[in-house]
Amino acid sequence: MAKLYYYYSAMNAGKSTTLLQSAYNYQERGMQTLLLTAALDDRYQQGTITSRIGISANAELFTANTELLQLVQAQHGQQPIGCVLVDEAQFLTQQQVYQLSEVVDRLHIPVLAFGIRTDFKGELFPGSQALLAWADKLIELKTICHCGSKANMVIRVDADGHAIKEGTQVEIGGNDRYVSVCRKHFKAAIKD
Repeated sequence: MAKLYYYYSAMNAGKSTTLLQSAYNYQERGMQTLLLTAALDDRYQQGTITSRIGISANAELFTANTELLQLVQAQHGQQPIGCVLVDEAQFLTQQQVYQLSEVVDRLHIPVLAFGIRTDFKGELFPGSQALLAWADKLIELKTICHCGSKANMVIRVDADGHAIKEGTQVEIGGNDRYVSVCRKHFKAAIKD
């Protein structure tokens, strides 16, 4: 039975690596996969899901206006899709998460979505909020804080490594802009 899975974590927990391994597992068994990633993530080559450990794969881009159910239906009509895998799922809209649930419920295709749960202010991203509510299965991927505790928060930092407390929710960046930390160190970084 197909399900909607949400794999979430702070940054640097291996979400893209896990996604790429899952895609490989399907493909190794002769099943077609559809990989999707956010068009606004331009840290690497657009249209590519890239892991920090050096593996990558081509992917279809989505924006806030992409009709995901229609996209999957069209591709599935050309060649049966065994699984849909979504990277940077925090950037999905609530409507797109609903569309992915329709992919599962109407087309009977499993969907594995991977994303960050909260932003640098400790607030849920819209896509993450919808996935936490609608997913059949929630899987937390773990990474660690500099103190050795589980990191479940992210802080945005300036060029000198100081926490930034204000700004837009979305600012694309990697290790140069974000640090995964435990809740204790998150609170210490954002206190006034």
